[in-house]
Amino acid sequence: MLSVVPTPIGNRQDITLRAIEVLRAADLVAAEDTRHSGMLLQHLGLKKPFVSLHEHNEASRSAELVDRMAGGAHVALITDAGMPGISDPGHRLIRSCIERGIPLTVLPGPSAVLTALVGSGFPADRFYFGGFLPVKSGRRAAEIARAAARLETSIYFESPHRIVRTLEALKESSPGRLVCVARELSKAFEDYQRGTPDVLLEHFEKHPPKGEITLLVAAMDKGAHAPAADE
Repeated sequence: MLSVVPTPIGNRQDITLRAIEVLRAADLVAAEDTRHSGMLLQHLGLKKPFVSLHEHNEASRSAELVDRMAGGAHVALITDAGMPGISDPGHRLIRSCIERGIPLTVLPGPSAVLTALVGSGFPADRFYFGGFLPVKSGRRAAEIARAAARLETSIYFESPHRIVRTLEALKESSPGRLVCVARELSKAFEDYQRGTPDVLLEHFEKHPPKGEITLLVAAMDKGAHAPAADE
């Protein structure tokens, strides 16, 4: 069987008791970075055989792992942080298990998406998650324009090296829109910066950001497209 096990997004104390039990019971751990995950398991006092599963080998490695699970092996799937399959490897392996009829279970756990959404203070009844923003400026600008037009909060992962350029694009397209930059979630230097693009841009030009970033763009004001009284 396959157990999909989310791991802490920063603070190792966020690992759940059930996640520890599953990792202890697994015959094999499939990990995005075996060295990184090895440190986590060492912290938990666990020693397990690892196999790498990352974006460059997932297609070929999935077939191998499914064959082992078909033979009775219990595989625990983890990534470097958070939920496997959410902008991380795992989707192909999960699909392969479903297609072969291999039992699987997904444990609930840490998620930078939900953590940042709640911490932003933006409406959380509906939201859009777009993964990593495109690297190329034209595609990034097009995605930012789509976010500005949505009636729900938009959430993205972004690099600290590109966040200033992204805020510049937001300032140009949606200067009055509320934005939140959530950084280093659950870690010692966790930080939320909230405000309009120009306010955040001024902040990060003075304080170049480091670490992992989750960017949130507040929904468009529903009243902006409300029909006039005589329509």
